[in-house]
Amino acid sequence: MRQALSGFVSKFSISFKAIAIAALAVTIVATDVASALAAKSAAIVVDAKTGKVLYSADANGRRYPASLTKMMTLYLTFEALAKGRISKNTPVPFSAHASAEAPTKLGVRPGGSVPVEIAILSIVTKSANDSATALGEMLGGTEENFARMMTAKARQLGMNGTVFRNANGLPDPGQFTTAHDMAMLGIALREHYPQYYGYFSQRSFLYGRQRINGHNRLLGRIKGVDGIKTGYTRASGFNLVSSVADGDRRLVAVVMGGTSGRSRDNQMAALINTYLPRASTRGGGDLIAKGNDNPVKTLAKVFLPKHDAPTPDAKPATDDSVVASTDDVEDDTQQVAEETKPVMKKVKTVAVASMAPTPKAQDASPQVVTAYAEPAPAAPAIDPVKTASVPSGWVVQVASSPTKSGAESLLGQTAKQAPKILADASGFTVPFDKDGTTYYRARFGGFGSKDAAWKACDALKRKKISCYAVQQ
Repeated sequence: MRQALSGFVSKFSISFKAIAIAALAVTIVATDVASALAAKSAAIVVDAKTGKVLYSADANGRRYPASLTKMMTLYLTFEALAKGRISKNTPVPFSAHASAEAPTKLGVRPGGSVPVEIAILSIVTKSANDSATALGEMLGGTEENFARMMTAKARQLGMNGTVFRNANGLPDPGQFTTAHDMAMLGIALREHYPQYYGYFSQRSFLYGRQRINGHNRLLGRIKGVDGIKTGYTRASGFNLVSSVADGDRRLVAVVMGGTSGRSRDNQMAALINTYLPRASTRGGGDLIAKGNDNPVKTLAKVFLPKHDAPTPDAKPATDDSVVASTDDVEDDTQQVAEETKPVMKKVKTVAVASMAPTPKAQDASPQVVTAYAEPAPAAPAIDPVKTASVPSGWVVQVASSPTKSGAESLLGQTAKQAPKILADASGFTVPFDKDGTTYYRARFGGFGSKDAAWKACDALKRKKISCYAVQQ
């Protein structure tokens, strides 16, 4: 009996050691993953009077925008207000879809409504996902259509590294932006709609008898900060866009991918304190192309990839891996969760070159945030052509893939490697069957002739990109 017990204890000891070693290994791996994600942050500081980039760290790297998405939702809302299409008192109806959005939310029941101004205030303070969706549905007819409007507007403003898929920033692997683009949007909001910009400095508002407090803790903490927006999901990390006006100096600064709300705020404060004294006291004039009803380039010429944001390979799932606090719950007793909409299964992130070369994290040589200077063609503000539509005529095929998403990712890589060659081309996929398996061709269309397609393919080959021209 004693020998049996001794043997059992010995085996248990070995098993326990094995478990302990395995647990330690998991801890080390988890720490390494957390460190890797922490390194995937991005930041930019722009002189809002001259457009000069004062600081940049991976500012053109793709990131998930999270609730920064709502900045564009508000831009289009301000545009509708300025043009008289709606007023501050126009009722915003809440559909069943809008009411069902994940927290944080205003909590309006299906069929209910609030005035436009209340919807705006709930977005800038509470980051209400239901209000953003309701506004999007009212202005665009459907949220999907509104997302196309948002992306079209982004192109007008020169935000070439941004695609929107919804109005609120809840997780969607096809929705991405850059710190550079968010800075441009921050500048555009102040430049184009100064009459409404004051909403971003609102720290709280009354909704019935309830006082709703905001998430932006830099308001009142850092002199001159007057907005704009926070954002957070597990996939994006902690994001913040800040506008600063102090005397004759103005800055817009962006921090994305912070490891916590507090560290993000501290980084933003350090950037403001460092670079505000270096901002110009002169300058002026519009830095961002004013929005109008005609996008400079229609979305038919913009490839909309599904994947390719430098975030965890495991996309937000349907469990508590998506659920997270709003910018450190211990400092925000008013809210308990933000942007937790369960979506998508695990997919492999495809590495793609960044939208443009980015300077290292140091003072940048004079750069200017610019928008398209060419005149806008007479085209609708919403892309009437789906990305998946198949054009006729001559096309250039660059690859094929066993999955549609793989073919789309290959199109995205090619478009970024040869932006000038494919500036007037639109990416699309074509399914075909081989030996009972469906594959997808990755092609670019929009070439006016055989010679144009062959010329484009020759130029791609000089960039070591395999291709051939074919008549569709």
